Amino acid sequence: MQLLLSHRPPPAAAHLRGAAPAWTQQLRARRRAGPPQASASAEFPGSVPDGAQMPPRRSRRRSVAGIDQDELLDPEALADPDSSFYEINGVRLHHKVCSHEDEDSPSDQSSDATVSAASQSRISLPILLLHGFGASVFSWSSVMRPLARIAGAKVLAFDRPAFGLTSRANWSGDDSKPLNPYSMAFSVMATLAFIDYLGAEKAVLVGHSAGCLVAVDAYFEAPERVAALVLVAPAIFAPRKGVKDRETGEPGGQKQSVPNDANSSLNLFARIREGFLALCKHIAGLVSKMIMAIRGVVQALYVKALVAFLRSSLGVMLVRWVMDKFGILGVRNAWYDASKVTDHVIQGYTKPLKSRGWETALLEHTISMITDSASATRVPVSKRLSEISCPVLVVTGDTDRIVPTWNAERVAHSIPGASFEVIKSCGHLPQEERPEEFLSVIGRFLRTVFGTPNEQVVQAAV
Repeated sequence: MQLLLSHRPPPAAAHLRGAAPAWTQQLRARRRAGPPQASASAEFPGSVPDGAQMPPRRSRRRSVAGIDQDELLDPEALADPDSSFYEINGVRLHHKVCSHEDEDSPSDQSSDATVSAASQSRISLPILLLHGFGASVFSWSSVMRPLARIAGAKVLAFDRPAFGLTSRANWSGDDSKPLNPYSMAFSVMATLAFIDYLGAEKAVLVGHSAGCLVAVDAYFEAPERVAALVLVAPAIFAPRKGVKDRETGEPGGQKQSVPNDANSSLNLFARIREGFLALCKHIAGLVSKMIMAIRGVVQALYVKALVAFLRSSLGVMLVRWVMDKFGILGVRNAWYDASKVTDHVIQGYTKPLKSRGWETALLEHTISMITDSASATRVPVSKRLSEISCPVLVVTGDTDRIVPTWNAERVAHSIPGASFEVIKSCGHLPQEERPEEFLSVIGRFLRTVFGTPNEQVVQAAV
């Protein structure tokens, strides 16, 4: 039996193909037409019409300690009406001067009687004020005019390079400039230059925190130009002195042994033992010198690597981050009572962050401190304190969290004849937090040293 195969579909299949739904035909038509064009329509509400432009993307504004970093200015554009600038080696140093003859400010509560009393008790010596790390002339604003009345002369405060409104000089290690403007040597030179600027032969130097290093170095550079030193919360590490033996007067209680000639000359074993000990000491000395040499090489390499990092873009990012996270916190932590830190104080400390190039200048100042401390030829100030012979006053707060009170007392004990005063309920900034007590201490010291016994001299300032 032969089967006949037909290619025609069965009746049911033909019926189904002829009855294709309308939505299938629409789908095929869309596939043939391709993807839809972008158009703003109800069918495609998220599409963008042809020729339309995307709105500009808003850039994130940079801010450090609440200060906008996208609109920085030259330091002189931020100056106050009483600001002045004095150029030294191409650096324009911002400073302010107060005179005992200036008119009273609204905040000055002195009466005419007390002012006349101050004029009778003047010491007639100018005073230079040297701020600490991260501070500026602003730190002295509450005490400048009162100090001028106590002194009966001009009082000058200036911003050291990298701080305040002093111009930010471009500097790198291979520059041809005669002196690094961010170095301690430049700050010392500027201090002595400002004494000349005031037309004085000598002046009283008042340093705060790291400014004490500048004051002491200025004294060692030109002791004849410094009438007295006032060190406020001095950031000078004073190592504990060795206790001298009462009998021999030698440090560490080491006594010189007196050999018994009768026994040592006859005892051969004692001679051999002494020679062996001497050889061991000699070998130990050589090993110690080798270790110190290796240590010096490692330290030099470390300093070079650290300097290269700080001068990189990562260093700039780091200093911005540190100032943003800890700048205002550091100011509050410097006070005994942080609740009394007003917006005016915060603005005074953050204002320099508006100046162009502040982060680079701060890094160069830090680099200068590192290289100075690593210098083998530089004798630390702490080892020369006993050489100071001018009158010295050391002042500190009893609750200083930055420079401990015990360190300030140790500094005072290291300087022959130095006076030491502690201001109660006070932190790291006595001139800001306790100005009345601060002026009282300074006035009493100056009267004692320069022979102005009038007891009303301090009252003229408060």
